[in-house]
Amino acid sequence: MYNKVVTDYLDETVQRCPKKIGFVDQEGEVSFKKFRDYSYAVASEIINRNVFKKPIAIYLDKSTKCLYSFMGVVYSGNFYTPLDVDMPIERVRKICEVLEPEYIITDAAHEDTVSGLGVPLILLDNLDGSFNLEAIKNVNRKIIDTDLVYVLFTSGSTGVPKGVSISHRNVITYMEWSAEAFGFNETTVFGNQTPFYFSMSVLDIFQTLKSAATINIIPKKLFSFPAELLEYIDANGINTIYWVPSALCQVANLKALENPKHLGKLHSVLFAGEVMPTKQLNMWRRALPDAMYANLFGPTEVTDICSYYILNRELKDSESVPIGQACDNMSLLILNDKNKEVKKGEIGELCARGASLAYGYYNSSDKTKMTFVQNPLNQSYPETIYRTGDLVYVNELDEIIYVSRKDFQIKHMGYRIELGEIEAAVSSLDGIQRACCLYDKEKSRIVLFYSGCLEMRDIKRGIKTLIPKYMIPNDFVKMEEMPLNLNGKIDRQKLNNMILVGGPNEG
Repeated sequence: MYNKVVTDYLDETVQRCPKKIGFVDQEGEVSFKKFRDYSYAVASEIINRNVFKKPIAIYLDKSTKCLYSFMGVVYSGNFYTPLDVDMPIERVRKICEVLEPEYIITDAAHEDTVSGLGVPLILLDNLDGSFNLEAIKNVNRKIIDTDLVYVLFTSGSTGVPKGVSISHRNVITYMEWSAEAFGFNETTVFGNQTPFYFSMSVLDIFQTLKSAATINIIPKKLFSFPAELLEYIDANGINTIYWVPSALCQVANLKALENPKHLGKLHSVLFAGEVMPTKQLNMWRRALPDAMYANLFGPTEVTDICSYYILNRELKDSESVPIGQACDNMSLLILNDKNKEVKKGEIGELCARGASLAYGYYNSSDKTKMTFVQNPLNQSYPETIYRTGDLVYVNELDEIIYVSRKDFQIKHMGYRIELGEIEAAVSSLDGIQRACCLYDKEKSRIVLFYSGCLEMRDIKRGIKTLIPKYMIPNDFVKMEEMPLNLNGKIDRQKLNNMILVGGPNEG
């Protein structure tokens, strides 16, 4: 059956298995039928306010309640934007200035926080659970697959957040491919780690709807206690995780994998969002050798993912994990500075085209035009590609290998250097937990931040056979633990601020 809009997935699942538990959080379990009823109630409230094809923001704790608010917005013919309750209120204000939402859906617990933003509120506490099914069906007939589902905001270089605009067709393309690639079905139990305003959560959420799977929203506090985290995974029958590498590394670095008895049900380990250090990945593979491991790669602008690599060979700790090949109905170009395709082995910028490509940035045509551009290899008709800013190359096995961000490429001592290559070399050493390399432009020095038990001399000795002498960091900053941002990734901005204020160094 052709799915026109993402709520078709939920309707089909309710028809097939209405009583199956689809959603688990700290408040309890919710069946697909009950979930849709909750979504309908939210939709009816919005429809009663005569809002159509407009942005509606959600300001709620990460929960099932948050998810059915998303679907309620979509059933009403509008599109949603998650706002993180842990986000500084000034960032929330900036997002609202760009988005101009018609309403913010929230609850009594958060009403005071957002009441000063000048946006009308819809309080879930005031809904009585009733809904108007005929009105919802009438709206559904007006929605087409090119309409927006959501706008997710990412950081902007100017300090103004950028809202990535994603359509029903974008999400459906991603879900159809990923279900086939990874075999998601009604037995899949996702252990959700990523925030809902982060594009990685899209897979957990919409595959649950499509495949009649279950999404278990893991309590955030457990990620600071790996042993308890694995016990939770075991006790809740979680068999599939799609996490940022920092979360996987935390489990590996704190020795939780040495006793893998709680990992018996886990058969699929997917990761994305930042570079996965091969050393920690190999720790997982040794502890759980029969699981499927996959590196998913892509920005929010391609509905989360444009390439993937299912591990099918051994990798040395010093090797990079490939990002593999293009997803179905997506195509990847690797272009040099002259907008020509590079040869095998040459580094170029990864560009993506295809059915998962976002429209661009909401209310920001200037920013959209900078990275959503005409395909330079095609001058015959309009064809948009997205310039990711990621530098990659194709190896001898025809696998795409990520090198670094374009803005992580530096010129140092006359050499062009990819900071990601230094990070990979340091990360491969025994005794290193995480590594992050930045460049102090003012002093023309490469700065390595790292956590682990090694000292500067040990690191220098360990990497001298892995990278050229001119790439050896000038400054070494040992951290008790690496700072993480709200997405769970290494907080490069915080580390960069340490450089700006003249933070400590060892050499």
